[in-house]
Amino acid sequence: MTRDLSAEPAWQEKDLGLPLPDSPHACSVCLPTWDSIIGYEEGREKIMKRLRTGYPRFFKHPTVERLFDNAKAEVAGENEEIIVLPTRSAVQRAHRWVERRAQTAVRSTSFNGLHALIVPAKAKADADAYWRFSGEVVSSRQAQDFLDGKPREGTKSHLIARALTKFTGSTLENTFVFASGMAAVTSVLRALPGVQNGRKTLQLEFPYVDCLKVQEHFGHGVVYLNEATGESFDEALQRIRQGEFAGVFTELPSNPLLRTVDLARVAQACRDGATPLIVDDSAAGPFNVEALRFADVVTGSLTKWVSGEGDVMAGMVALREDSPFAATLRETLATDSADNAPLYIGDAEVLLSNLKDYAKRMKTVNANGLELASWLAEQTAVAHVWHPSLTTRENYDAVRRPNGGYGGLLSFVLKNPKKTPKVFDALRLSKGPSFGTPFTLVCPYVMLAHYPELDWAEACGVPPHLLRVSCGLELIDDIKQAFEEAFTIV
Repeated sequence: MTRDLSAEPAWQEKDLGLPLPDSPHACSVCLPTWDSIIGYEEGREKIMKRLRTGYPRFFKHPTVERLFDNAKAEVAGENEEIIVLPTRSAVQRAHRWVERRAQTAVRSTSFNGLHALIVPAKAKADADAYWRFSGEVVSSRQAQDFLDGKPREGTKSHLIARALTKFTGSTLENTFVFASGMAAVTSVLRALPGVQNGRKTLQLEFPYVDCLKVQEHFGHGVVYLNEATGESFDEALQRIRQGEFAGVFTELPSNPLLRTVDLARVAQACRDGATPLIVDDSAAGPFNVEALRFADVVTGSLTKWVSGEGDVMAGMVALREDSPFAATLRETLATDSADNAPLYIGDAEVLLSNLKDYAKRMKTVNANGLELASWLAEQTAVAHVWHPSLTTRENYDAVRRPNGGYGGLLSFVLKNPKKTPKVFDALRLSKGPSFGTPFTLVCPYVMLAHYPELDWAEACGVPPHLLRVSCGLELIDDIKQAFEEAFTIV
């Protein structure tokens, strides 16, 4: 190559509320006003003291907090903090990572069958970062069973894997279930031979924030192309063909801009360069897209559309059986899913129950998403709408299943961005950071995901006033009416 694309403006290169209804194990939180969003991001006491729960990797569930408190009282000393992890393998990895990152000695020990990492107070932020980014977490159900003295053994992940094969097109032996979607991504990253050999990864299109952070924190740096089009994309493909990267990561479609890269071209470049292609299908779900048509590896959050209830956290990895990397990755993924970040049996049982109506739910969600995106695009107050039916549609259609749709996730911006806070406050819909719930959920995604780096996100084409919508199962006329009423103030 005659130049390093990471120096170009389009590239980045880095080295290194209220709980959901009827569930004590809810995975979301309600932040109903623009001011409460800012208060949450800035840690204002008025907002934080009212929160009861939140997204589990970011905001520890009260039951998990009690488990942490019990562990701290039993195994930690003065001026020490802890995180509790599900397995010995997880705590050993956390031990090495935190010690290296914080440049201080830490220690680990078992705690009633779980495992605690004990760190000096100055290393608490690093320990919490490991919990968040690795996804190797203890769930609220697992924590409750331990607090009750009734921890359960065994697994039902194989039953979930079998159910998923009906949608992913993979086989049982090539499907792996994890405690969270991020644990799945982290496991894949660590398993890549190129990462083990010190090479960087490539991220195509603006991704969910933690998918990029995982590559930064647990890999050897990531080269990032925020819009995979034009000359920069052509040069990226050439770098892939030359075998420069340990792996190529992208989302189908991306979150929150719902863009889909030309996977056929990327897959061919990856074949030419003997480079694994890893595609995350969380935003659309395996009912809608067949990522294994091109990808070597598919990751996905089962917390979202697949569960559909917002009351359980899980993740999956599916390998394409004829991928040249399948044999290499299979052994590591099997070990990690069983010994490092396994899905707790209590959570597996809930997910199995939720899975039963996945296909039926997605048909309604797809119809609502398609109609709402089209309707929003016609509103005089709206400047732009992002949805797979409107955004890089040809690329999305190339991997859409014959009976699949365009999903229920969409984003939009107003022509007058200064009105966004008032419109958000006026919306009579649930508001919070997640998607895939049975009810429609709206959030100012960039404010929540990129508050400390809003200028960077905007430079990547993601405006800070963007509103992301996850369509639920309500009548579409009711969803549209909520937006119509809110738009009257614009």
